[in-house]
Amino acid sequence: MKTTDFKRLVGILTLLVLTIASAQAQQKAKIADKELVGVWLMESMQYEGEKKIECGTNYTQCKVFGANGEYACAEVVKQKDGTYVILPHEYGTYTLKDGVYTEMGRAPYKGNFEWVDKTHFKGQWKNRHDVWKKSLNIPEKLTNFIVDKCKANQAPGAEMQKLIGQYMFK
Repeated sequence: MKTTDFKRLVGILTLLVLTIASAQAQQKAKIADKELVGVWLMESMQYEGEKKIECGTNYTQCKVFGANGEYACAEVVKQKDGTYVILPHEYGTYTLKDGVYTEMGRAPYKGNFEWVDKTHFKGQWKNRHDVWKKSLNIPEKLTNFIVDKCKANQAPGAEMQKLIGQYMFK
């Protein structure tokens, strides 16, 4: 084999190896949907056109996903005096099937969920891009407290709905 033919062959093989490696690196993480079960903390959020906000110092969001489809979401804020406040956002159900994620029965939209690895996922809500990290050490007592706070923040029942409409709105 001539030297130029050998160099050409090595070049082609190198290009082939690089192409395959690049394709493998770009593949989406194939992670079982069941891996979502647990407690997740927002690591960062970024509104389109704005600077990324790192979470976990004075603000974060927490999502709790139960194996039964239970879903709870709350904001957690550190106040100036060092105390923490949990602001329940919602409680209800979620689904994750074949990488398609929905909350509260709402229709999924493109880009709202993407696995990074078993402990990270990216999500999008309207024009905000979020990164979430699974927490492996939050005690069950705290998890249950957050879920209970979110459950208690639900809309009033039918009787209270009627009274609110009758006495508070025209």
